[in-house]
Amino acid sequence: MIFGPTSLSLASRVTANKTLLAWCKPIAAWYTDLMGYRKYGLRYDDLILEENKDMYRSINRLTDRETYDRGFRFKRASQASILHTPLPKEQWTKPEEDTQYLRPHIENVIAENKERKYWDNLKVQRK
Repeated sequence: MIFGPTSLSLASRVTANKTLLAWCKPIAAWYTDLMGYRKYGLRYDDLILEENKDMYRSINRLTDRETYDRGFRFKRASQASILHTPLPKEQWTKPEEDTQYLRPHIENVIAENKERKYWDNLKVQRK
């Protein structure tokens, strides 16, 4: 089997099979808890590295409230890390709060870059 952009991802195959999903979901939840970022009040999208132009453009597309909340989560997690203790349990990020707020912006930026690259490399020929 050849894997590429046209092949289905493993996640889509797992979610399509109810038995496999029922088997994998507890393992995924266990692994997420094991990562420990929720104990510091962070969301999964907060863990994405910011060191490229696509991420900077994506972060700039966040609303003012999302930007403020993101900064607050970072400051609170930094303080907890300095104290070498996780936050109190009531301040942990709950699984239903751990939504992807940045991922759609990243995907849009990547799609725009792909389209821009296509149109910038278009060659016009005279007849």
